[in-house]
Amino acid sequence: MNGQSWDPETYQRNAGFVSELGTPLIARLDPRPGERILDLGCGDGVLTERLAESGAEVVGVDASREQVEAARQRGLDARVMDGRALTFKQEFDAVFSNAALHWMSEPAAVLRNVHAALKPKGRFIGEMGGQGNVATISDALVAALARRGIDGKALSPWFFPDVDEYTRLMEEAGFRVAEIGLFVRPTPLPTGIEGWLETMARTFLEAVAPAERQAYLEEVITDLEPELRDAEGQWTADYVRLRFAAFRR
Repeated sequence: MNGQSWDPETYQRNAGFVSELGTPLIARLDPRPGERILDLGCGDGVLTERLAESGAEVVGVDASREQVEAARQRGLDARVMDGRALTFKQEFDAVFSNAALHWMSEPAAVLRNVHAALKPKGRFIGEMGGQGNVATISDALVAALARRGIDGKALSPWFFPDVDEYTRLMEEAGFRVAEIGLFVRPTPLPTGIEGWLETMARTFLEAVAPAERQAYLEEVITDLEPELRDAEGQWTADYVRLRFAAFRR
């Protein structure tokens, strides 16, 4: 994972919708009783818990110690583990990942580790940010940093690939890609853009001196308002998602 830090309570308040929007992905995974499933980037365990309700044996991993502790409090088998350093060898019938892979640097290494964790012909079902995801938000964050002499592009914690790039990476890691596609999903933000920025864009915010941080935040919000806030005051993020199904060769 990149240097983003997480507070489970703040995440649930400002980004609880992430788990709800991941529910259709569970149906695509079709977990079965007795299967062993790895939830890669399990966060606070909301979806991990739903996977376990299928009767599968589920292990959740996440790089955030705080999020793993929140998952453990749900009674889940959750472990602190970076996607670049998975240690599993042909243990899982399936690997599931929702809204986490775009936070993981060195995607080729992550995919090699996922491949190693799967049993032969095991399935890998995931969704992540794809090319163009939160482009309006990212541009505003980077532009406001540039006005302060800071290279915001170099600070970005996100990896948003297109279909061709991620297909190539998966095939090079040893997967057969059965399905992959991008889709646009404008996403209403329950606590507005400020809550989203404070939760998801901390890498950018922390690049600014504490005394200047609120001014930077307000500047970004002002830039985004014409594009992402409607006449009733509802903020909507410009999400683009990449969803796929692949199998270990």
